Amino acid sequence: MIQASSLRNSRIISRCDLNDNIFLGSEIRKKNGFLNKKLMMTHTNELLRELGVEINPDEQIENLSTAQKQMVEICKAISVDAKLLIMDEPTTVLTQYEIKILFKLMQRLKKQGTTIIYISHKLKEVKAICDRVIVLRDGELICSEMIENISVLEMAQRMVGRELSQVFPKKQQPEDEVVFEAKGLTVPGVIENISFQIRKGEILGLAGLVGSGRSEVAETILGIRKHSVGKLYMHGKEITIKTPKDAVRNGISYLSEDRQGCGILTNFTVIQNTTLVSLDAYCNYFFGYVNRKKEEESTLKYKERFDIKTENLDTRLEYLSGGNQQKVSLAKSIDPGPIVLIADEPTRGVDVSAKQEIYSLINSLAEKGLSCIFISSEQEEIIGMCHRVIVMKDGKIMNTLADEKIKEEEIMFLATGVREGAKEV
Repeated sequence: MIQASSLRNSRIISRCDLNDNIFLGSEIRKKNGFLNKKLMMTHTNELLRELGVEINPDEQIENLSTAQKQMVEICKAISVDAKLLIMDEPTTVLTQYEIKILFKLMQRLKKQGTTIIYISHKLKEVKAICDRVIVLRDGELICSEMIENISVLEMAQRMVGRELSQVFPKKQQPEDEVVFEAKGLTVPGVIENISFQIRKGEILGLAGLVGSGRSEVAETILGIRKHSVGKLYMHGKEITIKTPKDAVRNGISYLSEDRQGCGILTNFTVIQNTTLVSLDAYCNYFFGYVNRKKEEESTLKYKERFDIKTENLDTRLEYLSGGNQQKVSLAKSIDPGPIVLIADEPTRGVDVSAKQEIYSLINSLAEKGLSCIFISSEQEEIIGMCHRVIVMKDGKIMNTLADEKIKEEEIMFLATGVREGAKEV
């Protein structure tokens, strides 16, 4: 049997619960033909426990975060006795802690005789878990090597076809002016007493495990989740945000972690996506039409500035690469002229070259005064991009790290409560 796990083309159904999704198509039945729900529930709990995930099997998929949905995809893939397991970007929104758990599980499956095809842009993971690597570029086979015969840098260079410069741009010191502040944000059972400030031109990281509350903080600021307690301030003045539209009006924009689900409309063109959030600025309400020329001029500037590779601005996004789709999504988020950009997993599912470009774009926006809340599961980019890092666990802020204190081991300790080689605290 061949089984595939891919979050790019999700195979889970939002309106069903977790347990039903995992066994959809491979249901366990009693001798009388009825579903053996008790046994399926037992197996689901075992799979979740193996992956270190604390989710109720009765929980509806639509209530889960993107990272939790990815864990469900992985559970679904390994729930059957597959001889060949295809894993397409399985760790895209997982943290190092969760990746280690997944890798241990993969090693166990390998020992049991399962062959795994592991597709990933995360080359350090490929080096750590794979026996052999194949590098493709533009649909062509570039090389096939045993993993011990090729370095991470060599893989990256063969992927992009050129020498790679420094991955992360140099950080510029942000200004002292505080532009945005959250005080005591609380959503019962989700996040508790979240307070922080962000300065003009600062890139502030949010780190933590799946379910730690990172994306939920963003959703609360944007008005997607309703907070029972807490206040928001922009330039020292209290603001009220009940919907994402209120957020945009108050100078807060959002780059979604779920690009194809919430970030872009793949059947819309580059122009239509770029101006989607700020369409009011292109409308002439007196005559009742959209100023197409103004739209084209604005989108062309983003195309050139962000190096969006497309033949023309009327190309639908379904024909663009993941990296170029993400650049369009970033342009859409920037077009309203925000004061604060919330970038949730901004490099998710894009290649090494596109990652570098996105890092440079966000850094250049920060240099021009934009403040960015940078949410990522990749500790390397949290450390490389951020001036300060807030680490979350169980919906609470554990600590805020700055400068030389922003280290992988410190982030992991705060996120998990576990030091390397030590017991939980």
